[in-house]
Amino acid sequence: MSAKHQASTAGAGAPSASSAAGQGMGEEAFEQWRATFAASALRKANFSSISGTPLAPLYGPGDVGSDPQHDLGYPGQFPFTRGVHASMYRGRLWTMRQFAGFGSARQTNERFKFLLAHGQTGLSVAFDFPTLMGYDSDDAHSLGEVGQVGVAISSLADMETLFEGIPMGEVSTSMTINGPAPILLAFYIAAAENQGVAAEKLRGTVQNDILKEYQAQHAWLVPPEPALRMITDVMAHCGKHVPQWNTISISGYHIREAGSTAAQELAFTLANGMEYVRRGVAAGLDVDDFAPRLSFFFDSHLDFFEEIAKFRAARRIWARKLREEFGAKDPRSWMVRFHTQTAGVSLTAQQPENNIVRTAFQALAAVLGGTQSLHTNSMDETLSLPTEKAVKIALRTQQIIAEETEVAHVADPLGGSYFLEAQTERLEREAQAYFAEIDRRGGVVPCIEAGWIQKEIHRSAVSYQAALERGSKHIVGVNCFQEPEDAGGPAIELHRIDPAVEREQHERLSALRRRRDARAVERELAAVRAACRDGSNLLARFVAAAHAYCTLGEITQVLREEFGVYREPKIL
Repeated sequence: MSAKHQASTAGAGAPSASSAAGQGMGEEAFEQWRATFAASALRKANFSSISGTPLAPLYGPGDVGSDPQHDLGYPGQFPFTRGVHASMYRGRLWTMRQFAGFGSARQTNERFKFLLAHGQTGLSVAFDFPTLMGYDSDDAHSLGEVGQVGVAISSLADMETLFEGIPMGEVSTSMTINGPAPILLAFYIAAAENQGVAAEKLRGTVQNDILKEYQAQHAWLVPPEPALRMITDVMAHCGKHVPQWNTISISGYHIREAGSTAAQELAFTLANGMEYVRRGVAAGLDVDDFAPRLSFFFDSHLDFFEEIAKFRAARRIWARKLREEFGAKDPRSWMVRFHTQTAGVSLTAQQPENNIVRTAFQALAAVLGGTQSLHTNSMDETLSLPTEKAVKIALRTQQIIAEETEVAHVADPLGGSYFLEAQTERLEREAQAYFAEIDRRGGVVPCIEAGWIQKEIHRSAVSYQAALERGSKHIVGVNCFQEPEDAGGPAIELHRIDPAVEREQHERLSALRRRRDARAVERELAAVRAACRDGSNLLARFVAAAHAYCTLGEITQVLREEFGVYREPKIL
């Protein structure tokens, strides 16, 4: 067994040198430390990361195999391990982009203006379940869900209200939606055009990551192949007409929230990204024409160092894959630019004020890992949509990190840490093993259709839950440090959605259908149907349909009729 392997598997047992001389203090000093360690009373038997990886008690040079020039480099230089910009946050702070959306478009518009007034620097739209699933607010499937966990958007009219009084040519907007993402993007483009803002001036991101929906989140419209066709249509259309728009935010967040390990989040997210690149190239696009507009979206969980290592490994893996496997020549194609959200799954209903602390550490890890934008969860999000007080505390958390801790002064400040570099290398190795297995099984789509990726995530979720139940992993207020009042529910203000929101949304939709040009609606829906069949660009047709005030549900009904409905495999 190599010295490096011994050290990395030592866990909580007797440590072995990674070599003694490699610790930089000589063999005698190392042996003295090891004897003292062995005599220590340890508080538990096993020490591991939140993902279940055993951790050695000490890391040294022998645990790190990095060639600094080959594996680390400098910020802004290939392979971007240390960051995508040379000056990092000295040049520009990350975008503070709080996820927001609830009730009606009017109510969410007011929340957007509240956040912008308190220092938020970008908008991020949360949609309700009916919108996420492609249904109009007055569809039978939408009953009881309208505006409950996000904003209800059924047409261009709603999108116009959502951004009323907000200069769409000046603000950067992110939209978290996937199955019907091209349609919502079309509503956004049309709303901007009606505001007098040309599409080429729009900046922002649409999540549009359908592969992770089949793997983890389960909000889809049609089977994988036509869904992937729509994504390449978005790439092609935006490359020509909306050049500053990020056409996909390839998302590990939902994979992690479903129960994956850090390595699985890293591997499946990047594998999905590489599949999108393959599809774009197969559709006749030049990789350097669309890859610079791909972005990523990661979770920042509670294992502080593992999360920082994950972000660094992601940059290194993607840079090498795009340059060496896909032949990208533009350095912008090699860069992982990513948004981060703190871990919603880590929030607890018990002692909800503790969530402020959890979120702060997760946000700090994201910043130390080099994120380009960040959402910090509010303390009450496990109980309801956030109140204005809670969301302001969450935003202030980012501002305190930026303005008071001074951590943004230095790029990759933890780079060179033996432990951090060892974890970065470990996550890269584990991700590469998953890439090889996905290739062996025929690629991402066959793995989804067989349920293999879903099973891997499920297995990790079950393993973590079992660790909580047996007490080998702790959550304060849940399985340790409980308080008697926890059982009685939280003593904090909660944000509730008035049931009148749904009724009023129905009335707005009914009025829209009465006043729009019915012939124009029929004409544009027929054009969408024709594009489904003849292979012409669907996003262009969606923008035209948006301007005719076709509704979301009307457009998605055409897609379901033409492409069919996806049925997921059984994995249990």
